[in-house]
Amino acid sequence: MRTLRLMGIGGALAYRALFNWTTPAMYTGTLLAGPTFQLLFFAYLGRQLQVADDRFFIVGNAVLAASTACVFGGTMAVANERRYGTLGHVLLSPRSRTVVFWGRVLPYAGNGLLIAAFTLLMGVLLLGLRIPAPALPGLALALAAGSLACGFFGLTLGALGLRFRDVWVVSNVSAALLLLLTGVNVPRDGPPDWMITVGQLLPITHAAEAARLLAAGRGLDAAAPALGRELLVGAGYAVLAALLLKVFEAESRRRASLETL
Repeated sequence: MRTLRLMGIGGALAYRALFNWTTPAMYTGTLLAGPTFQLLFFAYLGRQLQVADDRFFIVGNAVLAASTACVFGGTMAVANERRYGTLGHVLLSPRSRTVVFWGRVLPYAGNGLLIAAFTLLMGVLLLGLRIPAPALPGLALALAAGSLACGFFGLTLGALGLRFRDVWVVSNVSAALLLLLTGVNVPRDGPPDWMITVGQLLPITHAAEAARLLAAGRGLDAAAPALGRELLVGAGYAVLAALLLKVFEAESRRRASLETL
């Protein structure tokens, strides 16, 4: 119970302190309007090029919409502590740093789920996508799994901030790779085999696959394998983030570079 309390309350406090949006207008423009216009762009581009139907792009971009908040939020969970000079205080805590930072992912994953659901709703309202009502709980599960995996992916990138000065370059490149390699906007039968293989190891790849199956009315049984793979990818990044945090913390202490910018 104490661990759950630490993850829940600690994550919420860190979210309020470190997530860099200052006004509702900035939040709406960056995290709600931006993904909506991206959805419309790819949907109309797909119509023009006859690459895939609207469902492919609407569902794919809804899953992708969570990545901005989750990937950059997970990065901020570590990098902004260093930026504001408070990282040392966190690392002096007697509580498990792994639990502390894992808890910080949860609010960002929740925010990502909200953004993904909003983007999917815009696809329904603006482009006329029809989703079977029985598929909605499964879709929510797929979006949640993708958001959580993205959050731990972002935390892994944030851990690199203990070793590298400009982790935001890595985050921006990673966000572009999610757009290109995960199959959310590019059908997976087009890219070379190596790109498909890399995409299998990235978050939201399998969540998008599961969400498309559910939106097509295939049922949770058909989507369960993809959901399981997405959760496995998220768990892998959670473990990798914990290991990198421990290794880079020890290295930063040895080099006396913990808060060097």
